[in-house]
Amino acid sequence: MQIRISWPSGHLTATLENTPTTETLAKALPLVSTARTWGEEVYFDTGVSVPRETDARQVVEPGTVAFWTDGDALALPYGPTPISQGDECRLASPCNVLGVIDDDPRRLAAIRDGDPVRVECLND
Repeated sequence: MQIRISWPSGHLTATLENTPTTETLAKALPLVSTARTWGEEVYFDTGVSVPRETDARQVVEPGTVAFWTDGDALALPYGPTPISQGDECRLASPCNVLGVIDDDPRRLAAIRDGDPVRVECLND
């Protein structure tokens, strides 16, 4: 599944794997939320609640599309967070990994805390 994530100054696309979390998220799209930033990570509430999957990870690659089950939010890291060790992308807690951003994940740096964010499915 491919999604588009849009904010006032730009947008990007991401490809998601077929996971239980992705299936639940897809049913909630399109969604509009408010962006929050935490170091070099953007996250936002989805209104979706899912359990943590067995392969959830806390340290991921830049550009990973993750679902933070503790906050019912999509988490989009593009660099270190306040709890990272070195240059790693360390999320607040283990997250369900959904897929990857298709574009340069550094484009997420254009999102400001409080920006409106829209997520929509590109292929039905």
